[in-house]
Amino acid sequence: MSINESLLLVAAVVIVSFFALRAYKSRRSADAQKAREATEEAARAAAEDAKRAAAERQAAEDAKRAAAERQAAEDAKRAAAERQAAEDAKRAAAERQAAEEAKRAAAERQAAEEAKRAAAERQAAEDAKRAAAERQAAEDAKRAAAERQAAEDAKRAAAERQAAEDAKRAAAERQAAEEAKRAAAERQAAEEAAQVEADRKAVEEALRAEEEERLAVAEAIARETERQAAEESARRDTERKAAEEAQRLAAASAPPVAPAKAKTPEETVVMIADDSKVVRVKTGRLLGTQRYQVVMAEDGLDAAQQIEAALPDVLITDVDMPGMSGLQLARQLRANAATARLPIIMVTSDSEQLRGEADAAGVDVLLGKPYPEEQLIAHIQRLANSQGSA
Repeated sequence: MSINESLLLVAAVVIVSFFALRAYKSRRSADAQKAREATEEAARAAAEDAKRAAAERQAAEDAKRAAAERQAAEDAKRAAAERQAAEDAKRAAAERQAAEEAKRAAAERQAAEEAKRAAAERQAAEDAKRAAAERQAAEDAKRAAAERQAAEDAKRAAAERQAAEDAKRAAAERQAAEEAKRAAAERQAAEEAAQVEADRKAVEEALRAEEEERLAVAEAIARETERQAAEESARRDTERKAAEEAQRLAAASAPPVAPAKAKTPEETVVMIADDSKVVRVKTGRLLGTQRYQVVMAEDGLDAAQQIEAALPDVLITDVDMPGMSGLQLARQLRANAATARLPIIMVTSDSEQLRGEADAAGVDVLLGKPYPEEQLIAHIQRLANSQGSA
C-alpha cells in the first residue's frame, strides 16, 4: 500500500472517529437533557402535590374555623338569649318586688296615719285629763295654802307667846346664873389664890431639892469621868505599848525581803468595813472604777473574821459600828503580829476629835467626811505600795 493510501486511510479513520465522538457527545447531551427535564418534571409534580396538599389543609382549616365560628356564634346567640331571659326574669321580679313594696309602704303609711290619729286622740284625751287634774291640783293647792297659812298664823301666834314666856324665863335664869357665877367666881378666886400660894411653896421646895440632886449628880459624873479618863489613858498606853511591841517583834522576826515592784490596782485587795450598805456600795463602786479588788464587811466583827481568813492589802473602816467599832478593830489588828502592818484608813465625820485616839490605835490615815475621792485613791495606792516594799 502506498503512502497516499495510508494517509487517506488514516484521514478516513480520523474523520470517522471525529463524527463518532460527536455523535456520542450528542447522545450524552440529549440523555442529560432528558434527565434534567425528567427531574424538573418530577419537581414540578412534587411542588404541585405539595401545593395541592397545602390547599387541602388550608381548606380543612378554613372549614374547621368556619365551623368553630358558627358554633361560637350560636353559643353567643344562646348566651345572649339566656342573658336576655335572665334580665327579663330579674326585671319582672324587680317589678313584682317594687309593687309589693309600694303596697307595703301604702299599708304602712295607712297604719302610721291611723296610729298617729289614735295617738292624737289619746293625747287630746290625756291633755284634757291633765288639764282637769291641774285645775283640781291648783284648787287643792290653793285650799292647802290657805290652810297652811292659817296654821302658820296660829303657830306664829303661839310661838310668839311662847317666845315671850321663854324670854321672861331666860331673863330670870340669866339673872340667877349671873349671881351664881359671880358667887362661884369669888369662891374660885379665893381657892386659886390659896392654890397659887401652895403651888409656889411646893415649886420652891422642888427646885431646891432638884438643885441639890443636880449638884450631887454632877459631882458623881465628874468623879466617874475622871476615873474613866484615867482608865482610858492607862488602857491606851498599854495598847500602844502592846502594838509597838508587836510591831517590833514582827519587824525583828520577819525575814528580809527583796524590794517588790509597785502593786497595780488589779493586784490590790481593799476591804471596806462599814455598817451602812449605802456607804459600802458607793465606795465599792468608786474603787471598782479604778479596777481595785473590793471586799466588804458589814461591821468590825465581820471585818476581823474575814481578815483572819484572808488578809487584804488595805483596810477602809468606819468609826461607829455595832459590835466592834473601827478603833477597837484597829487596836485588835495592831496587837496581832500577822496583821500589825496592815494599812488602815479610817473615815469619820469628827476627825479632829478622834485624831488622838486614831493615832493611838495605829490608824495610818484619818479622813474626814466628806473627802475628795481622788484623795482616797491616792492614799490607797500609797499605802498598798508602801506595804509591798516594806
